[in-house]
Amino acid sequence: MRTGSTARRAVAVLLLLLSAAPALAQALPFVGTPRGMPQDSFGPPPPGAGRPGAPGPAGEPHAILPQPPAGKLALGAFARFGQTGPSIPRGVAWRVFADTPEASGAFPLVAESSDPYPVFFLNPGGYVVHASYGFASTAQRVQIGSVSKREAFILPAGGLRLGADVSEKPIPGQKVTFDIFEGSFLQGRTSTQPYYRGANAGEVVLLPEGTYHVVSTYGDANAVVRADVQVQAGKLTDATVHHRAAQVSLKLVKAPGGEAQADTQWSVITPGGDPIKESIGAFPTVVLSEGDYRVIARNEGRAVEQEFKVEAGRDQQVEVLLK
Repeated sequence: MRTGSTARRAVAVLLLLLSAAPALAQALPFVGTPRGMPQDSFGPPPPGAGRPGAPGPAGEPHAILPQPPAGKLALGAFARFGQTGPSIPRGVAWRVFADTPEASGAFPLVAESSDPYPVFFLNPGGYVVHASYGFASTAQRVQIGSVSKREAFILPAGGLRLGADVSEKPIPGQKVTFDIFEGSFLQGRTSTQPYYRGANAGEVVLLPEGTYHVVSTYGDANAVVRADVQVQAGKLTDATVHHRAAQVSLKLVKAPGGEAQADTQWSVITPGGDPIKESIGAFPTVVLSEGDYRVIARNEGRAVEQEFKVEAGRDQQVEVLLK
C-alpha cells in the first residue's frame, strides 16, 4: 500500500513524464497489488451511481454536471476502455493532484474517489488526474478555467481469469498458482520479472491490453506449464492451462502393505540424478510432471531406492520397501 509521501513522489514522476512526452501517460503501469480488485468489473454500474453527474438519458457520463459550490468548478471524470469503447462501470480509483509542488517539493493530493463517475469540485488552476484500473493506469493534466468541464480518460484494459486442469479435470484452486509476465514466451519476448505474482485460479486480474506470458505451477515441484494469452480492452478473457501431471504419495514400509515409517527423508530425482523434491515425513505427497523418476528413502541410517513412472492424471501411491 502506498503512503501519502510515496504517492506524491509518484506524481512528481508523472508530471515529469507528462511534460516530456504526454503520450506516455497512457502507458504508466500501476505498481503493486491492486486493492479490492473487483470480480464484476465488466458489469453494470453499482446501485446508487445514478446521482447528479452520472449517465444521462443518452448513456454518456456527466451529460449534466451538478452546480458547484461558490468559488469552485465541477470536473466530471470517467474512464473508457478505448477511444470509442464503453465507459468503465466500476473498479476505477481516482486521485487528483495539484500540478504545482509545495515548498517541500511534494505535490498535494487534492481529492480522491472510488466512484465510477466522480465529480470533483475544484478551484481554478492546473491539476493532474490519475486513474487506475487494476494494473492499468493513466495520468492526464487538466486545466480548470472559468467553466465546469467533463474529461474522459482512456484505460485500454481487460480482465484475465485463469484456471488449470489435468486430463480435462479442473485442478483445485488451492493447488495451482499463476505468475503473469509481459510479452510472449513463444516469440522470445517476455520480461524477466513477473507483472503479477501468485494469481489464484478464478481470480480476475485487470491488465493493460496486450500479450502476456503465464507460468502455471501445480503443486510445489516440477509441474510447470507456460502459455501465452491475449488480453483485449473491455473484455474478460478466460484461459485454462492444461497440465500433464499427477499426485504421487510416498510410503516407506518394512513389508508390503505395512505401516508407513515415520521421520523418513525423501528425495525425488530424475533418472539422471537431478533433484526434484525433498521432503520429510511418513506419507508425503508430491505433484510431478509425467515421466520417469527415482525416489530415495532414508530412515534410521539406511537408504533404499526405487524407480517409478508418472502418467498424466493418474494419481498413485509409491510404496518403497525398507530391506
